[in-house]
Order: sequence, then structure tokens, then C-alpha cells
Amino acid sequence: MNILITAPYNEAGRRELESCLGTVIYRVWKENGRAFNAEELNRLLDETQADALITEHDEVTEDVIRRHPQLKFIGVCRGTPSNVAVKTAAELGIEVFHTPARNAQAVAELFIANVITFLRMTLPAMEWLKQRNWQKGAHASYLQFKGNELAGKTIGMVGFGAVGQRIAALVQAFPCAIKFYDPYQQSPDPAYERTSLEGIFETCDIVSIHLPVNPSTIGMIDKTLVAKMKPGALFVNTARASVVDRNALLEAIENNRIRGAILDVFDHEPPDAIDYRLIDHPNVLATPHTAGATDEVEDHHVAILNEKLLNWAKNPSAKSLHLSNH
Repeated sequence: MNILITAPYNEAGRRELESCLGTVIYRVWKENGRAFNAEELNRLLDETQADALITEHDEVTEDVIRRHPQLKFIGVCRGTPSNVAVKTAAELGIEVFHTPARNAQAVAELFIANVITFLRMTLPAMEWLKQRNWQKGAHASYLQFKGNELAGKTIGMVGFGAVGQRIAALVQAFPCAIKFYDPYQQSPDPAYERTSLEGIFETCDIVSIHLPVNPSTIGMIDKTLVAKMKPGALFVNTARASVVDRNALLEAIENNRIRGAILDVFDHEPPDAIDYRLIDHPNVLATPHTAGATDEVEDHHVAILNEKLLNWAKNPSAKSLHLSNH
């Protein structure tokens, strides 16, 4: 078969697919400067006469899939296949594979880095130093930027999939107590306490969001939950912005009802005026949706997807479990 790959895919991974599945045509979206839209993807699929597609961010719409019913599979190098019309693919008998947990380590590391940076007041201290505020004999920096340790904090995970569990495993070394809310996950460690959603917000020093976007999670973190947070608590969202009522979060931060927030995702990307009120607030540490952006993540998704595709190739008539691997 002809396999069109528009996702970043290392050479070793491409060679492995060619040795087992067929010809690889590599048109990575990065060279385009952005993901391919539906019209562009249609043209690429036509031009390459592709029998299969491996994508990352491209618009794999219902129209794209219906115009290419010959596709044997669609591989999605993402934690969820949210850019693909999955129901249409299923209707046409096209397998859809994705790569859960590909960025778990990357997101977990940035969580720890940014939480420590926030608690230790590293960024304002650096800015203070660059502004030549350190005067001879003064102890202003010691008094002004005395922060807190991560050790001993209770971290609450709203959603406890691959990312939440990876964070939990890493912060045990500090150590930190872990609580989690997830109706679909059991604790992989007896030291982790499963509790209610309200219990997370009422008792934890750090509340971290790890929810997918679906009809039941959009707006799930509402004003009532935010109001339950401890006065010194820190809110972290490296998942999806739409699961949080940003106005409730902004109100809590601007009124100093919580310590602050660490945000990697926003309702509008690029941000709108309300998003920038959050981003610009001195008690917010904001990054531009880069929690999962490492070179290693691309190697992870190649390894995960190739394993699934090679197993499928051995028995293509067997129904894969690709949509239940969370």
C-alpha cells in the first residue's frame, strides 16, 4: 500500500513501515508551516494515491474520509484522535489508531518544572535581578522571594490517565501526597487516594486538570468547584481549556482567593482579551500550549503507532482496541 505520512515521523520508523506495509510518502506538515486543511489534505491524498494516512494535526474531516474510502487505516499521532471524523471512518470500515501517552513524560516534566518555578518565585526573582535591584548589603531578595517547597504538598488530579499517573510517580520522590478523581481509573498505587471531585478542590494544595474534551467534561470545572479551593491553592491546567470556566478562574485569581494558576491551554489559541487577562496576571505562569512539545514525543508516537500498525498487519481482520486505550 501507499502510506501518506504528514506527521513528524523519524527515519527509522518510516523504514520499519516500508519493510512491512508498503511505500511511504513523507509530506510532514512542519514543512507547510501549519497543519494541512481539509482541501489540502484531499489534494495530497489524491496526488499520492494513498491507501493509508498517518496524521498529527491535519483536518481529517468527514468529507476527506468519504472522498477516500479506500483508506485501510488512519494513524493519529496524538493522545486522542480529535482531529479525525472517527464515526465516519468506522462507518466505512477504516481503522483509526492513535497514540495515547505519547507525551505523558513531557507534560509531567513541565508540570514539575513550572510548579517549582511558581512556588519558588523564580521568574520574578530573575526579573528583579536583571533590573539591577540588588544593592550592596541588602537582603531584599531573600525576604521578597522566599518561596515554598513542592515537598509535602497534596496534589489533586482531576482525571488520572497516563499524564496524571506519570506526574504522581515522579513527585513521590519529593514526596507529595496524591489524591485523584477519575470514575474510569483505579489507583495503580495504594498510596494514591481516590476521592470525589469536590474533595479534590476542598483539600488539595495543587489542583491539576487532566481531562479529555467531550460533552460531559466541557465546562466541568465550574464556579462552584473553583470556589471550594483553599486560599493558598494553585490551579494547573495542561490539558484542555474548554473543561474549565475561565471566568470563574479569572475571578478567583484577580480577587486573590487562590494563590494563582499555571496554564498551558486557553479558550482561544491565539488568545483573546480575556485569555490575556489571565496570561498577564502576576500570579499566573503561562506557556503557549507547549507542555507536550519535545523532540522525544515524536519518537514516542512513532514507537507506539508502529507497534499498533504492525500488530494490525499481522491480523487485519481482528478489531483493534485503538479507541479504548486511554
